[in-house]
Amino acid sequence: MKICLIDTGPIVAYLNGHDAAHKPVANALRRFRGELATTSAVVTEVMYFVSAAPNGPVAFAQFLFGTRVRIVESTQPSQVLAAAEMMNRYGDTPMDFADATLVMLSEQTGVTDIFTLDRRGFSTYRTSKGAALRLMPL
Repeated sequence: MKICLIDTGPIVAYLNGHDAAHKPVANALRRFRGELATTSAVVTEVMYFVSAAPNGPVAFAQFLFGTRVRIVESTQPSQVLAAAEMMNRYGDTPMDFADATLVMLSEQTGVTDIFTLDRRGFSTYRTSKGAALRLMPL
């Protein structure tokens, strides 16, 4: 089964019908056949962005449940240190914590396909072995 990582931006856009990226994201997710995977850091970041929207947190939880997104833990001390070191390396891009955890998840799983709106960042980031992430069309 095909696995694809998913970043914060597409989830927030999917949940917000007024977002400029809503329609392309919804279409891409509708066409996608496979499993979505993300990190607990992305879950936290999305929850922050949707918390002010009426029913935002519940809609997000329903999205996670309905799409069966696999959520991988990313906040253990060793993971936070590794992410912080990676963020340091990409300080000029910049890279946030959620982005770093997705790159680390790519390293752990070998999955390089990612749904993201952060085209600049994720076209620059590389795994520790130099692998590029493949940006999924939106």
